[in-house]
Amino acid sequence: MSLHVVVGAGPVGSATARLLAAKGEQVRLLTRSGRGPEEAGIQRIAADATDSTALAQHAEGAVALYCCAGPAYHRWSTDWPPLGAALIRAAEVSGAVLVTTGNLYGYGQVDAPMTEQLPLRPNSVKGRVRAKLWADALAAHQAGRIRTTEVRGSDYLGAGTLSPFSVLVLPKVLAGKRGSVPADLDAPHSWTYAGDVARTLVAAAADENAWGRPWHVPTAPPLSIRALATRAAELAGAPAARVAKMPGFALRLAGLFNPSAREMLEIQYQLQRPFVLDSSAATTAFGIEPTSTDEALREMIGSSHAPVAN
Repeated sequence: MSLHVVVGAGPVGSATARLLAAKGEQVRLLTRSGRGPEEAGIQRIAADATDSTALAQHAEGAVALYCCAGPAYHRWSTDWPPLGAALIRAAEVSGAVLVTTGNLYGYGQVDAPMTEQLPLRPNSVKGRVRAKLWADALAAHQAGRIRTTEVRGSDYLGAGTLSPFSVLVLPKVLAGKRGSVPADLDAPHSWTYAGDVARTLVAAAADENAWGRPWHVPTAPPLSIRALATRAAELAGAPAARVAKMPGFALRLAGLFNPSAREMLEIQYQLQRPFVLDSSAATTAFGIEPTSTDEALREMIGSSHAPVAN
C-alpha cells in the first residue's frame, strides 16, 4: 500500500481518490473544506493547498501528488499561480511525482485535431495561465528538481461536471425545453469523460516513461452539441432535443452580471469551430480505451434524477 495525495474533490479529484482506494492504496484528499467521498481508504483533510509548507507536510511519504483542483473560472489569473508554485515545491520536498490535470486552452486556436506535439500558443488569458503552469513544472522537471507530467482533456462529461453543455443544454433537454448555447451547434467537438481523466492520471503517475511530457486523456470520437443533445434526449426518453444558438450579444449581456459568462467570451473559438482532441498516444501507452459517450451521458442523466431509456 502506497500513499497518494489528491488535491481537489470535484468530479475528477473524487474519481481519482476512489480509483486509488479501490486499488488498495492509501489516499489523502485535500480540500479547503475537508469534503470528499466518505469511503474506506480515503482520508479527507481540510487544507490550503497554496500553503507550500503545509502541502509538503501532507505529501511527505507520498509516491504521487495529483492536482485536480479547479479555482473559480474568473479567478484563474490570481488563484492558479500560487497553487502551481506550491505544488512544485511540495513535489520537490516530498519527492512525490506531480501529476496535474490540465486542459487544451494552452494550444490556442488551431485548425486540426490537437496532439501533444502541438506547441503552446495560447490566445487567451486563461490559456496563458495554463501554459505557464506547465512551463514552470516542466522546467523544474528538466532541472532535476521534480518529476512531473500533465494530463489534458477537453470539455467534461460525467456526473457533476461543468461545461456549456452540462449547464446550458442538458437540463433543458431533460425537461423537454429548448436549450440555448453560444456555439456552432454542428461543429465537431471532443468530450472527455471525467472518469477517464482519473484513469489516465493514475496510469501516468505509475509509469516513469510517462513523465516529462503531457498526455491527452483517451476520449471518444467528437460529437457536435446538437448531436450530443439529441442522444441525451434519446437515452433519457425525453422529447426530441431542441437546441438554439445563443446570439453573441446575449453572452456579452450575461457577462455584465455573471463572471463565468464573462469569462466565456475569450474562449468562444473553442465553441464556434471544430475543437477536436487526438488521444491515440495515451491509448497506446497506457492501454486505456475511452468510455463511450452513451455511458457518460447515462451517468449525467442518472445524477439528474431523470428516467433513462433502455
